[in-house]
Order: sequence, then C-alpha cells, then structure tokens
Amino acid sequence: MDKAKIDWANIGFGYIKTDKRYVSDYKNGAWDEGRLTDDDQIVMSECAGVLQYAQTCFEGLKAYTTEDGRIVTFRPDLNGERFEESCRRLEIPVFSKDRFVEAVIRVVETNKAFVPPFGYGATLYIRPYAFGISPVIGVKPADEYQFRVFATPVGSYFKGGTKGISIKVSDFDRAAPRGTGDIKAGLNYAMSLHSIVVAHNEGYAENMYLDAATRTKVEETGGANFLFITKDGTVVTPKSDTILPSITRRSLLYVAEHILGMKVEEREVYLSELGDFVECGLCGTAAVISPVARVVDHGKEIAFRYGADEMGPVIKKLYDTLTGIQMGRLPAPEGWIYEVK
Repeated sequence: MDKAKIDWANIGFGYIKTDKRYVSDYKNGAWDEGRLTDDDQIVMSECAGVLQYAQTCFEGLKAYTTEDGRIVTFRPDLNGERFEESCRRLEIPVFSKDRFVEAVIRVVETNKAFVPPFGYGATLYIRPYAFGISPVIGVKPADEYQFRVFATPVGSYFKGGTKGISIKVSDFDRAAPRGTGDIKAGLNYAMSLHSIVVAHNEGYAENMYLDAATRTKVEETGGANFLFITKDGTVVTPKSDTILPSITRRSLLYVAEHILGMKVEEREVYLSELGDFVECGLCGTAAVISPVARVVDHGKEIAFRYGADEMGPVIKKLYDTLTGIQMGRLPAPEGWIYEVK
C-alpha cells in the first residue's frame, strides 16, 4: 500500500485527518453493531450531556511499523479493560473490551496508508472515546451515547527527544482522594489545562502533581506517570489510588523485573526524597519514556545526576528494551503484540 504524502521525519504531535473512523451508537439500551465512516464531523444537540456535564472518557494507544515491516498495536486489550472501568465510573454504558479491540484493529486496517514507515520515530496514534450525546439539562447521565475511534499519525510528544526536560511542582491539585484520578476521564485533563499553560509560560515542559490530601507525595504529571531510579539501580514508581494505571508503566515494570532482572518498587514517593534519586523519567503511551533533568519546587531546584543531555543508563535500557519489543527487534511476552494484517 502506498503511504500518505507526509514528511515523516518532521511530523509533530498534532491532528491529521485520516481516511476512516469507527462509530457505534447507544440507543434504547444497547450499542449498535458499529460502522466505519469517512465523516469526521459529529452532530449533536446543544444540550448534549458531554457539553453540559463533561460525561466522556477516552483512551490512547498506538500502531507501529516494525523493523520487519509488520503493522502492530501494543496491548490494546489493557486499554479496553481500562476503558470499561472508566465507563462504569462515569455511568456510560460499558463498551466491551472485545468490541473495543475489534474497533481499534478495524481503524488501523483501514488507515494503513497513515501508519508511518519504520525508522522515523513516528507512529499512528489511536484515540477511542465515548460520550453522552442526548440532551441533558438536569444533573444526571445521558440516555444515549456514542463510541468513536479515530487515528492520526504523530511524531514525538516532547520536543527534546532524549534530552531531559524541566518540570515544576504545581500549586494545583490534579485529583482528589476517592475521586476520578484513576480513570481516563476528560474532566481530569480539563482541570490540568490551566496549570500546564502556566508551566509552559514559565518555561517548563510539565507539572509534577502532589497528593491533594497532604501535598507531600509525588503522584504524576498531567499526561504521564513517573519512574525514578535509585543509586543502586532500583526502579521506583509512585503508588496511589488517584494515579491513572498506565499501561506503559506496567509494561516497563514488567520489563525491568522479569526481563532485565532489576529490583522494582511500587510505593509512596515523597517530595522530600527526590534528591536521593539519580534518574527520573515520565512514561506513557505518547512519550514512552522522556527523561527529566530537573524538578523545580518553588525556586528550589532538584537536578538528577543523569538526564540533562541524554537518558540515564537505566532509563535508556528500559526504553531500548520496551521499544525493541514494540518495534519487533526483541521477542515480546505472550499477548503483548497484536498484528494488523
């Protein structure tokens, strides 16, 4: 198949319309069989539930071209499981994991021309989402919903690539205890928009959010989980009920412990101990792992030993191993790779 005429080497992280997207409607108590469509426009009531009360959730995953030319996706079943949980928490009728994976594969199949060739560091980003589409004026769930999946080719999420970024400790809270921090709800990200604009205006790439209850423990950024490396090479990630259960983070911890034989700790991480770590990285679907050079806490700078100019040795090993699995250079654990024929 001929590829779309795109400058793959210089593609940014933005929206480019592709050929097809998937749509399924929920009416009269059931999801319909779903369909592929050329139409990228959504028509809804001005009083739609999503517009009035932000009743929407989403996922993010990627399709890649491997080194041997196959097109694959990475662990979409876990995205489907997380999507089910997000639906339940937002009172959106559950769109099942199996149907979720099927929809993702169909969208990739019909947009193969937009899957970037191997070697450019670009991928096809896939965005499944669901939202209340029927009119709602009183505070309650909508009666009708729409599930959609679109795809768009993207480049690197952070412009620095392997060069470490600077982040700041935010004065805002991302999520409250017993709130929605552990699901991928659109409202969580809406709440982070002001603080990320503030951070960017001050010269930082991201925010470090602390726990809302005590503001002493590290949680995550607006779009990624943290990984820290101790002086003895232990991989540490924050543990909290208000952190999104990142699929990339879970995969990296598995790689660290079961493939690379590293010690792994998932525990509470205090702001006061950041200076004890030698490496720091942000992990997620969009970035995989981006090294962090420094964290600034209200004028106090915490610089990590590695990361200013390039990835530290442990984070680089994790990055190389996971991307090697994703790109087909290394064998994948069973069930991690879904090939798109």
